Amino acid sequence: MFRAIKNNIPNAITCLNLLCGTLAIIAAFSPYDELLWGLQGYQVASVMIGLAAVADFADGFVARLLGASSPMGKELDSLCDCVSFGLAPAMILYNQMQAACPGHWLCYATLAIPVFGALRLARFNIDTNQSTTFTGLPIPANAIFFVGFAEWYAHHASTTPWVPAACAVAMSLLMVCSLRMFSLKMHSLSPKENYRQYLLVVAAVALVVTQIVIGQPWVIALAWIILFYVLLSAISRVK
Repeated sequence: MFRAIKNNIPNAITCLNLLCGTLAIIAAFSPYDELLWGLQGYQVASVMIGLAAVADFADGFVARLLGASSPMGKELDSLCDCVSFGLAPAMILYNQMQAACPGHWLCYATLAIPVFGALRLARFNIDTNQSTTFTGLPIPANAIFFVGFAEWYAHHASTTPWVPAACAVAMSLLMVCSLRMFSLKMHSLSPKENYRQYLLVVAAVALVVTQIVIGQPWVIALAWIILFYVLLSAISRVK
């Protein structure tokens, strides 16, 4: 019995990922209503996506710690990620666009996010060459981008719907592109071996500070951090 409980602890954490993603979707349908602790719906949804990301990291860590990794856990993780990092950010952007441009057909461009996210996860599950590098943008990173973009869009809601629609399509295509992107995991502290990871951390701090200095919400920096990550990955592949 103890062994069965131990083996299912990582799966329980994975289900917390799904629960947070589902709550994010619910909050997303009231994007500009004050829902919790003075936060608007899109902000509550963003927090839920952040908590889902923590659970997504924790389930793998706990599974390795307990020696409880399993094929079922891997499949469950992908199913939950598709909801929390695919459908949830899509619903945030969809409802924001509906609020700014009610009934506009471009709102449906956001549906590319969960569709291409599912393709990204399916490819990851059968590709054995994505342990130290990734092919295409990881779906959690894509979700983090849209958390930052949602904050930006909330302050620029009068922007033409082509801007968020183009972002939705472009970021979705990045998930299934052939660009090799470096993993954030570091197996040592060597600056020579991990210069990209260190550079990303420095850039992240600089971008957050910049947003604060110019009087903008720091959350917007998350979008710029992910774009910098993509750019850094692309540059590092140039021979």
